[in-house]
Amino acid sequence: MNISTAQKQTRILVQAAAAVCDEKKGQHTRILELDPVDSGLSDFFLVTSASNERQAIAIADEIELRLKRSFGVYPNSVEGRRNGEWILLDYVDFVIHVFLAERRAFYDIERLRKSARPLTPDEFDAELKAALAAKTRAVRKKKAAAKESKTTAKKSAQAKKASVAKKSATKKASASRKLARKKDAARKPRTRKS
Repeated sequence: MNISTAQKQTRILVQAAAAVCDEKKGQHTRILELDPVDSGLSDFFLVTSASNERQAIAIADEIELRLKRSFGVYPNSVEGRRNGEWILLDYVDFVIHVFLAERRAFYDIERLRKSARPLTPDEFDAELKAALAAKTRAVRKKKAAAKESKTTAKKSAQAKKASVAKKSATKKASASRKLARKKDAARKPRTRKS
């Protein structure tokens, strides 16, 4: 699964909102991953149920507060908070629906989005962790390859330097042997042939 940085951020926000639903005892929480062709602007719907209006409002308020405090994200719009039967928090990339159980059954939003892939928060969390792990492995592999390339280049440069030094030493040794031969030739007495 190849996920962009913006998609990861959206997934993290949806995951945080799902965690609030769990903490506030939201029931039957589902995340619908919407089909890009069919969805328009949003990537996800988070749908949860509450047993009464007060609980629905508490869930919606806590989601809004948590996302604001932890991530600095505010909903684009909020609908239905006053009566609490169906509260909609629109964060553009994802939309949160907090229903009373009977309203959720009546509107059956999951049925309306047949092309959406339904996920439980645990499945969603596992997918996000797998995507992040894959990205981490790719980054580590890239760093290792860069390090190996750098090490290879460094070894190559050292070998080249050693080769140049060896050639230089060989030339010096050769020149020194020639000089020694000349000196030996100069020291030897010349014998004349008669």
